[in-house]
Amino acid sequence: MKLQPDRFDVQAITGYGPGWVGVGTERITHSVVISSQGERFDWELPSYEALGPQHFERLAKLDAEVVIFGSGGRIRFPKAAWLRPLVQARIGVETMDTAAACRTYNVLAQEGRRVAAALLLEQPG
Repeated sequence: MKLQPDRFDVQAITGYGPGWVGVGTERITHSVVISSQGERFDWELPSYEALGPQHFERLAKLDAEVVIFGSGGRIRFPKAAWLRPLVQARIGVETMDTAAACRTYNVLAQEGRRVAAALLLEQPG
């Protein structure tokens, strides 16, 4: 049974795999932030080891109810102190692997939620 519409009314993730995500017809191979409000920007994050507080400070400026952090091929949590800007802005944060983050983002975006996905895309190798 088909449960998803043929057309999305919000920016949607149309596919994903190791080291890439699809947004519309575009294939993105670097870490990226997308939001249901139409924002999208490169997230200067080549690997989980490069993750730092500055990455979450930028996310706190988004008009989002919740940020979904896709931590790569497996779930890895950021330091709690790094999430302080999001907590202070009253933005919820969920951490999951990037594949799960893509799926969850689409569900919440289609429900009309103000959601952003911060996706770590590490190149396989």
